[in-house]
Amino acid sequence: MTLPRLKHSRMWLFAGLVGISNMAATHFLPDYHADRFFVASAYAEEAEDTLSQDVGKSLQQAQTALAAHQMAKAMSFVDAANAVSTKSAYDTYVIAQMRAAVASQMGNVPVALKAYDMLINNERTQDDARKQMLLAQASMAYTARNYAASAQAAAHYLKLAGPDQKIQSLLLQDYYLQQDWKHLISAGREILAENHKTHQQPLENHLQMLATAHDKLHEMSGKADMYVQLVKYYPRTQYWQLLIHDLTTDTSLTPRMVFNLQRLRFVTGLLNSPEELQDMAERAIQMGLPQLALKLLDEGAHRHHLGSGTDANAQARFHTFVEEQAAQAREGLANSVAQAKASPKAGPSLTAGYNLVLNGQVAQGLHLMQQGLAKKPEHPDMARLNLGMALMDAGHHAEAVRLFSRMDGSGTANDLAQLWALHLASKAAAH
Repeated sequence: MTLPRLKHSRMWLFAGLVGISNMAATHFLPDYHADRFFVASAYAEEAEDTLSQDVGKSLQQAQTALAAHQMAKAMSFVDAANAVSTKSAYDTYVIAQMRAAVASQMGNVPVALKAYDMLINNERTQDDARKQMLLAQASMAYTARNYAASAQAAAHYLKLAGPDQKIQSLLLQDYYLQQDWKHLISAGREILAENHKTHQQPLENHLQMLATAHDKLHEMSGKADMYVQLVKYYPRTQYWQLLIHDLTTDTSLTPRMVFNLQRLRFVTGLLNSPEELQDMAERAIQMGLPQLALKLLDEGAHRHHLGSGTDANAQARFHTFVEEQAAQAREGLANSVAQAKASPKAGPSLTAGYNLVLNGQVAQGLHLMQQGLAKKPEHPDMARLNLGMALMDAGHHAEAVRLFSRMDGSGTANDLAQLWALHLASKAAAH
């Protein structure tokens, strides 16, 4: 006796897909093509695969009911097929296909997801179809607000198919809606690494969600890193304001980082009070750069932030003090350079070299700073940032931008470098 086979299998598979498409009304996912979804080599039946008599009969009845949009009746026939005690592996597989189609059309997400799990994990399912099923599974689960299941399917799809921005967005959104900040950050960092590898611009909503996740976990450095990238790729005023504000409230910043941030705020017009200007100059002196302190005070006076008001005399006395410190540093510069060259430590070479640059001996100063970098400074990112600042102060803006732009790793020093690169690039564009 010839055992029955399902007729018009494409039709009931298509009917199931209609249900999936209606449920998948999320902008994250691509449009599905019904004629390729289940049928395109996914369930290519081998010649020896034949449905058993009882299973085939029930599934034919399910197919007829599905075509007539009698969903409850169709599912009862699927259940009857599944109740057959002598089912083969192939019978079970085709029953799962029909169950997925009927459940999808019914909008019964839990049943459809379970059926898809069986199909996805079955070796009969070919990779192209498995990818499509994972997309359907992720979409249905998202629409049903089962974000954990949607994330699992989306992550599985990305592992199997490779990067896809829409599915990456869906995955991050799944974690966001669950408030699963740690998994969001982990997945987001992988996505950003892939973007960097392929020279692809990160999506704005990816960076926004990552910034929020870092904020929720009180990871200020990570949050700042995301805002740096937002400023870099989507230079909106609100991102600049949030970034600068968060950096100024970061209590983990070292004194050198605080100074660098103050200077960035100064050149962008966000630092203009006499008290902050004097504090910035004092920090420069403490760093061994009194000539830089004097330069900043003179610029502050040029902008009319200093030299007037009731504190004008005190400001003038402080300016005189800084001038004296700068003069002493110039007198001892040759000795400082000699000591730096003889020292195995990086710091003296970096400081003395910067002072040479500030006092007009640019080539010698930059060379000495490069020697300092070769001595393996304790904080290499901060050392490179200082070299970039020296290049900027020497008027070598293009070189400074190149150096800053290469500092695209994590950490506050790298964040500050990216901001300086953006500032210098925008300044050059304005001219």
